[in-house]
Amino acid sequence: MTTPPALWRDLRRFTPARVALGRVGDGLPTSAHLAFQAAHAAARDAVHAELDIPALAGELAAGGISSISVASACPDRQTYLLRPDLGRRLATVADAVLPPCPAIAFVVCDGLSATAVQRHAAPLLAQVMPALGQTGPVVLARQGRVALGDEIGAAMGAEAVAVLIGERPGLSTPDSLGVYLTWKPRIGRSDAERNCISNIRPKGLRVADAAAKLLWLIAAMRRMRLTGVALKDEQPTLGDAAHEAGTQKISISVVTI
Repeated sequence: MTTPPALWRDLRRFTPARVALGRVGDGLPTSAHLAFQAAHAAARDAVHAELDIPALAGELAAGGISSISVASACPDRQTYLLRPDLGRRLATVADAVLPPCPAIAFVVCDGLSATAVQRHAAPLLAQVMPALGQTGPVVLARQGRVALGDEIGAAMGAEAVAVLIGERPGLSTPDSLGVYLTWKPRIGRSDAERNCISNIRPKGLRVADAAAKLLWLIAAMRRMRLTGVALKDEQPTLGDAAHEAGTQKISISVVTI
């Protein structure tokens, strides 16, 4: 078996990416091959997992945050994966099911990783909503895409919408949560009009740091009355502790989910 050079082995300390795996003949070592298969299976499981909305609602309620549940126009997971357009619209008339919310509407969508939402959404909201003086209701949306928040926010008359959604799993990140912030939501908003905080997970951007980032963006949004490419991330640098892991990343971007 050929061992990788020392410099490549050193790189593995700073990234979960598959580098310096070594080889056996023309193939990978058995351990690396099995690890890849396990990671691929975890990513597939995250994509197809069902969000346990009652459990999530209970976790929010334990923190004093109320919630209501809705569904997109996708009747099942297979349709959700094949028809992104249906995941951007509600199954029912929004005005009939959603209460008014003049502040920020918080929407939680399963997205492409219900695993991420189940693990990180409630802890993040528990830090953000009390700081804003809000107790809900949080809208829990099944089979939802990012743009579903535009219809929900508009129906609630919200000044802005923050969509918490499971991000597309990678082979080392099956539980990554993203947050998309949009000022004055309405159907037809483009991705260039949103700010995104991504890679929220224990081995990425920690929940406490994501909460601080979101609160900073909300304050800046309210001052400037906009979001998107015109709202730059000029938050003071997070403390050294937030960057002690080489895998950590903060992303303010526009990505369609």
